[in-house]
Amino acid sequence: MTLDPVGLEVMGHAFASIAEEMGLVLIHSALSPNIRERRDCSAALFDPDGEMIAQAAHIPVHLGALAESVAAVRSLDPRPGDVFILNDPYTGGSHLPDLTVIGAIEVEGRVGGYSAVRAHHSDVGGAQAGSMPAGAREIFAEGIVLPPVRWTPEIERLLLANVRTPEVRRGDLAAQRAAVERGGEGLRALVARYGRDAAGAAARDLIEYAERRTRAALAKVAATGLRATDWLEGDGVDDVDLPITVRVDIREGVFHADFAGTAPAARGNVNCPLAVTRAAVLFVVRTLLPEDVPTNGGVQRAVRVAAPEGCLVHARYPSAVAAGNVETSQRIADTVLLALANGGIPVPAQGQGTMNNVTFGEVGRGAWTYYETIGGGQGASRGSNGPSGVHVGMSNTRNTPIEVLEMEYPLRLKTYALRRGSGGMGKWSGGEGVIREFEALALMELSVLAERRRHAAAGVAGGASGAPGRTLLNGAALPPKVGARLEPGDVLRIETPGGGGWGPNLFERG
Repeated sequence: MTLDPVGLEVMGHAFASIAEEMGLVLIHSALSPNIRERRDCSAALFDPDGEMIAQAAHIPVHLGALAESVAAVRSLDPRPGDVFILNDPYTGGSHLPDLTVIGAIEVEGRVGGYSAVRAHHSDVGGAQAGSMPAGAREIFAEGIVLPPVRWTPEIERLLLANVRTPEVRRGDLAAQRAAVERGGEGLRALVARYGRDAAGAAARDLIEYAERRTRAALAKVAATGLRATDWLEGDGVDDVDLPITVRVDIREGVFHADFAGTAPAARGNVNCPLAVTRAAVLFVVRTLLPEDVPTNGGVQRAVRVAAPEGCLVHARYPSAVAAGNVETSQRIADTVLLALANGGIPVPAQGQGTMNNVTFGEVGRGAWTYYETIGGGQGASRGSNGPSGVHVGMSNTRNTPIEVLEMEYPLRLKTYALRRGSGGMGKWSGGEGVIREFEALALMELSVLAERRRHAAAGVAGGASGAPGRTLLNGAALPPKVGARLEPGDVLRIETPGGGGWGPNLFERG
């Protein structure tokens, strides 16, 4: 240990500011509303050994899995200054629309660390505009697959030749590259100020400090053999419930999550790679820690995840995974939180548990694609009502402003409002979902990947469940995962779930 408490605080903020600046460069340079407005992107800084030093306050499902992306790049013997791109979920990615760019930062002629940014692109090819097709049965239907490769002009041409909106993709990729370069500039500036050895020692100190704090906090939590099962609502091919089962043990300051008993791999695209499962468990662990514990590789050192290979949460190639990243990750986090709640640990009630993924697109001349996720109700916690109309759990994006959506796409927003009465009642009430209603102004394709249409977000300690969500097309209810073709004048209405309540409602009659 080389840093005193003041030094830890100073250097922690110094590294974190690099990651935050990377994110700002990406957001302010991107072309697509999904990155520019919704901020569906993440940035982080890693040390030469591939451990995260710092992250921006972005998206948990991105950030928790980025370490595996950096590990995949490190296996290729990167040279100082090399830049890599990947999206393959089976070699470091999450799902195909998330293109990850990683730079091997040159510091005094060596690889001094890695800057990494991940951003959701609203099309990477595949069977349907938007690359999130409900009912995909293998990964090839979801888009072009890029294993970790050095980013060259040839690779970029290959990628852009396989997408429906190449000019927008080119602009977003340029923004990602600029963000990665800004990370390198930030780390070199830090080295110039403190020296390479001192900066490296500070990074190690921060990671070890986070590990010590994490283990100390977990050692105070009594958890042995805590179990829970929750359900996914179909996979887009078969509309049957799929169980996710977990056992949680906390031993000697280490959080163990074992998913034995979880459903086998599904035929549809709700499967997820183990990296995404780890990210979901890491998110839950982070909620158990004091706010001032830095989120870096030290926290990950205190987390162990096991799952049978080939099951729903440890997918094998070539299983489709588009919904696994966005929906199964949510249910994993919910299930782990439910196990803790079953053991009497004062965690929040379940939130909406879905990202309500909506993709629109038109193919052919003048092709366009649009993707968004929609907020809902957060679960209440002991001492606080759950917030309403927010992104919950593994998502941390914003909404697309109505003005931007209507100006750039042939869509009209007929309704956008809180869904009153959808939050679960309790001593502290769950947050309310939202209503978002789209009218198609042209012929287009639609894909919806959603959850919590049948199984509501559970309350905790006697709190009531939130209201399930609904997906309606021209007033007719649709399954949780569905594709359709919209005619001009068709109206898609999404009613998102409410969060669960916490504690008994003392004013409830009966």
